[in-house]
Amino acid sequence: MGRAKNANVVFVLIVLVLSTMGIGLVTPVLPFLIESFCDGNVAEASRYVGIFGAAYAAMQFLFAPIVGALSDRFGRRVVLLVSLLGASLDYCLLALAPTLEWFFLGRIVAGVTGASFSAAMAYIADVTPPEERAKKFGLAGAALGAGFVLGPALGGLLAGVHLRAPFIVAAGLSALNLAYGFFVLPESLAPEHRREFDIRRANPLGSLRRLAESPVLVGFAATLLFALIAQFGVQSVWALYTEQCFGWLPLQVGISLAVVGVTTGIAQGWLVGLTTRWIGEHQSVLLGLLFCVVSFVGIGVATEEWMLYAFVMLFALSGIVGPSIQSLLSREVGPSEQGELQGSITSLQSVALMLGPLSGTYLFAHYAPVDAVPHAPAVPFYAAALLDVLAIVIALRLFAQVRARKAPVGHG
Repeated sequence: MGRAKNANVVFVLIVLVLSTMGIGLVTPVLPFLIESFCDGNVAEASRYVGIFGAAYAAMQFLFAPIVGALSDRFGRRVVLLVSLLGASLDYCLLALAPTLEWFFLGRIVAGVTGASFSAAMAYIADVTPPEERAKKFGLAGAALGAGFVLGPALGGLLAGVHLRAPFIVAAGLSALNLAYGFFVLPESLAPEHRREFDIRRANPLGSLRRLAESPVLVGFAATLLFALIAQFGVQSVWALYTEQCFGWLPLQVGISLAVVGVTTGIAQGWLVGLTTRWIGEHQSVLLGLLFCVVSFVGIGVATEEWMLYAFVMLFALSGIVGPSIQSLLSREVGPSEQGELQGSITSLQSVALMLGPLSGTYLFAHYAPVDAVPHAPAVPFYAAALLDVLAIVIALRLFAQVRARKAPVGHG
């Protein structure tokens, strides 16, 4: 039985790799494509990148709890397959989109289909005992990292042929993923653990309220929220920032994202298991957040490309934060609620994915133009570092409360 469950985890990890490869293919290209519609105006392109990113996140926010609840009702497999079909069709739409309005529509569809990651993470929780979930969630993060290694590098190469080529290849990968899931991926949720769909619990605000049911959940959610806002904010301006300050092209952006993927894969596939075993999940969260602070400040002051790569790799090591927090959160609910919990986490990520790009691109549009006063393109990175400092403060207070709650009561 244990061997079969491990095989099932491998199946879903492959699904995650192929899915993130599709996303990674278009990541280094989309800002340049948007800039081409803006006649090279960096500030205007930055605003559109933020708007499109917020639209994608808003759809994830709305649909992630619905997808998670549907997977609790009908099983993980069917939800994943329907989402993969939608993703393949969406990439075809983006490959042919003639205007920015069509790209906006494409990002909306992508947000809906991207909500399926909550079902994938619930799948892993289904087949993994609680004491092994941090490691398995770390492997899931490594799978995501592997997709972002292969995807951006390939996307940067394909962009040299045509800026639309990565979208065509991404559509093909999604179709391949759909076929793989249809013929290979088994169902993970036993019928006795399924429950009726309840729209009151599947709405996004209700999903976030699920994270507000205890002070512990609130603390972990707040820590994760600020860390993710920081991360998504700098990611949204990375291509435009490196183009303006270092003259990078899509290929170089893709290579840098591939480096992030490699290092994140090491952190989440190997380092998270070591750190949680050696220093515990609480200290792993703090260590990863510290990596974020140092790396964001370092990127902001970097003057040479090698410095950028050094701090990018340090940032990727912060990948130990997410799996550690997810493992701690998953211990707070039972097996029939894992889909709902993962939907809640995805909704929280979607809030960050709305706020991060909007704030990051706003700061970049305001401070990056050459006539800006002051001219400081790195402001989004410094703002992100401050958010991670805030996350550290919240986490320190939370962990102190948790230790106090678990301390044995003295007898006098």
